[in-house]
Formats: sequence, C-alpha cells, structure tokens
Amino acid sequence: MTDSLSIYVQRLGDNALVLGQRMVELVTREPELEEELANANFALDYIGQARMFYQYAAELDGEGNDEDFYAYRRDAQAFMNYLLLEQPNGHFGDAIVRQYLFEVFYLMQLEGLAACNDQRLAEIAARAEKEIRYHLRHSRSWMLRLGDGTEESHQKMQRALEQAWRYCGEFFYSDAADRGVCKTLGLDLPEDLQSRWNEEVNELLSEATLERPGTPWIREGGRHGKHSEHLGYLVAELQHLQRSYPDASW
Repeated sequence: MTDSLSIYVQRLGDNALVLGQRMVELVTREPELEEELANANFALDYIGQARMFYQYAAELDGEGNDEDFYAYRRDAQAFMNYLLLEQPNGHFGDAIVRQYLFEVFYLMQLEGLAACNDQRLAEIAARAEKEIRYHLRHSRSWMLRLGDGTEESHQKMQRALEQAWRYCGEFFYSDAADRGVCKTLGLDLPEDLQSRWNEEVNELLSEATLERPGTPWIREGGRHGKHSEHLGYLVAELQHLQRSYPDASW
C-alpha cells in the first residue's frame, strides 16, 4: 500500500507543479493587470500544493529525499502528470480552457481526499480544496465571458476547447495504484467522477454557447511517464539552476 500511496501522492504533486510552472510562464503575458496578479497567485498556490504533496511522498518513500528531489532531480520521464497540463500555453483562452477542464476534475478529487481516512493527505487536500474552489470560480467566469462574448472570442474558445478535449479522458483512467489507494482510503475511482464532471462541464458549455467537442479522447500515458515533447523543455527550464549548480545555497 505504501508504494501505491507514494505513487498516488507523487502524481498529485506532479500535476500541481507542472501546471504551476506553465502558469508562471504566463506572468507578464495576461491581458490586464488584475489577471497578472490573479495568475501569479494561482501559480504560487499550485507550487505550494506540489511542495506539500512531495513532502508527504518523501516521507512515504523513506529514502531520505525531500520535496526538491521530486521537482529538481528527476528526468521528465519520471514525472506522472496529466498530458493536458504540460501542453504549451498558447493564447489566453487556451490557458483558461485548460485550467477549467482540469480544475473541475481536481476539485472533485480534492473533495474526496479531504474526507479520506489518511489524516495527512486529508489535511493537504482540505487546504488545496479552498484554493481550487476559488480558482474554478475564476476560470469558469472567463469561460462564460469569452465563450459568449464576441464572435472572435467565441471562435477562439471553441478551438481551444477542441484542442484540449482530446486529453481529458486521461482524468478518468485508473490503474493498480489508483485502485489500491482508493479502496483503502474510501475514495471514488477516477472513472466514478466522470458523470459528475460531464454534468458540470456540459452545463457550463451550454451557458457559454460553446459546443461539446466530438473529438475522441485519444491522448493518455502521462501518468506512466509517456509524455509529449513539451514536458522535456518545461522540465529543462524548471531544473536549469539546480542542474547547473547542484545543491547551491544562497
């Protein structure tokens, strides 16, 4: 169980770190000052969540590692994040669609974890849940504003949705690690969340006058280290200082 739980927790940390790093790249590129501040704070939220998950993973591993090991001393193939989160930012609408689709799922996941029978994981999830609930309100409002906005904003959001949609099926795949942890901790399996996710997303798309894509869910593998070429560049930039000056201190 410890090995499965460690994998499960590392995956949560990897999702948070990779999305946080992508959001850091958007600083100075947002359409208005208020969005700059919101994005920077959201990125810090995700990086803080990654740190908490990695600290717990290190304790579970019992190999003397710390949170920096998971962030800075692993190759890209060792990361187990969802493929959607490593995709390049594109324009503002692309980033909003990515955040919205993921955060609907992530919030459901955190709600279950906050009530699970692993006290440490429940405490981390309860803190993260408050942050993501606020994030989701923000991304949802932009989905509505841009989807039901001008003709140009609507078209861009529809294209962004169609590009991101192919990666969403990965949210609902489970493997042996998921099944073992979910059974022990009393959690829903990822596939058990799919109907709720569909219901919430469909409601938002209808309100935003966006069409649910017919694109099949064909992309997966990130949770087992099979990534797109984009993650390698992201990890190289993230780890540049550590790789250049190992264990440097200020």
